[in-house]
Amino acid sequence: MDYDSSHRVASALKTQFIADALAMPVHWYYNPMDIEKAFPGGIQRFEAPPDFHPSSIMSLHSTSSGGRRSVQSATNERAPRIVDDVILKGKAQYWNVPNVHYHQGMGPGENTLNAHCARVLMRSLVDGKGHYDQQAFLSAYIGFMTADPPEHTDTYAESYHRGFFANLQRGLPPEKCAMTTHDTPSVGGLATIAPLVFSQRLRGADVPAIQALCREHVALTHPDEALMKVCDRYVSLLCGLMEKPGEEGVKSLLAEAGKGVAGLDIAGLVKRNLPDLHVVGRLYSPACYISDSWPVVLYLAYKYHRDPWLALRVNTNLGGDNVHRGMVLGALMGLLTDEIATSWFEQLVASKAIDQEVDALISAATAPRQ
Repeated sequence: MDYDSSHRVASALKTQFIADALAMPVHWYYNPMDIEKAFPGGIQRFEAPPDFHPSSIMSLHSTSSGGRRSVQSATNERAPRIVDDVILKGKAQYWNVPNVHYHQGMGPGENTLNAHCARVLMRSLVDGKGHYDQQAFLSAYIGFMTADPPEHTDTYAESYHRGFFANLQRGLPPEKCAMTTHDTPSVGGLATIAPLVFSQRLRGADVPAIQALCREHVALTHPDEALMKVCDRYVSLLCGLMEKPGEEGVKSLLAEAGKGVAGLDIAGLVKRNLPDLHVVGRLYSPACYISDSWPVVLYLAYKYHRDPWLALRVNTNLGGDNVHRGMVLGALMGLLTDEIATSWFEQLVASKAIDQEVDALISAATAPRQ
C-alpha cells in the first residue's frame, strides 16, 4: 500500500472518533424533537451531554449481567455487582436513577466506551507489530475495563460488556465469556472492526482472510451469525473503499454492500428522496439492531457521500444508536475525504494520544516483515 492509502486509513480512523464524540450528547434519544429541544438546530459541533435524558432507560439495565434488570436480580444482594465492583468503578450510583444520561459527566469532544475499546485493539495490534492475537487483545481489554481508577470517563457499558464480565467472574475462560442477549446482533459489535481491517489490509492480507479474522474477533463479544454476515460485508466495503474508487465506484460498492438485506435497494431508496426522518424512524428503526442500523449506515453513506460532514451530522440528529452507527459510518466517510479529520480531530479531548496510536498502527502494519 502507498502513502495515499495510509493517509486515507488515518483519516478514516480519526473520523470514527469524531463521529462518536459528535453523537455522544444525544445518544439513544428516540424522539428527534427532544434533540431539537436540547440543541436548537440540532448538534453541529462537539457538545457536553445534558443532565436530563428524556429517553434513558439505564435504570432498567442490569448492573450484575447483560440485558435488563430482573426482579430477582434487583432483590438478590448476593449477586455480584459487575458495574462498580468489576467495571465502571464509581458509576453504579447513576444506574438506578430515572433519566440520567448514559454518558453523564463527559465533556465536549470526549469519546464513549466502545470508541475506547477500538483504541485498546489498536494498541494491541501495535504491540503485536501488526499481528492480531486474540489472547493479547482479551488481556488488554480486561485490563482496560477493570482498571481502578477507570481509564475512561463513560458511565454506561453496553449489555455485551456486562455479560462478558459476569461470565468472567463465574470462572469462564476469556475466549468463552461472550453472552448472548436480545441485543447481541447490534451495530456496537462493529465499532472496533475498522482498525483490524485496515491493519491487516495494509499488511497485504486478502479480503477472505480479513473477514475470517474479524469474525473471530466479533465472536469474542457478539456471537451472532446475522451480525457476522454484516461484518463480512463491512470488511469488503472498507477494503473496496481503500482502493480509492471514483464516485460511481463508491456508489456501486455501497449498493453491493446492501444486497444481503432482503428488500434493500440503496440506490432506489435514495432516489425516492424521502425525508431522512421517514427512512430512519418509519422504514428502519434508529435502534441498535443490525437489521436496521446497517441499512441506515448505507443509506446515509450513499445519500451524503459528497458531503461526509453532513452525513455525520444527519446521523447524529437522527438519534437512536447514533454513536455506534456513527463509528461505522465515520470509517466509510473518512476513506472518502480527510476534510472532517483535518477540521475537527484536534478538538477531541484525546486527539494527541489517538493521533499517536493511529500513526503507530499504520507504521506497524506497513513495516517490512522479516
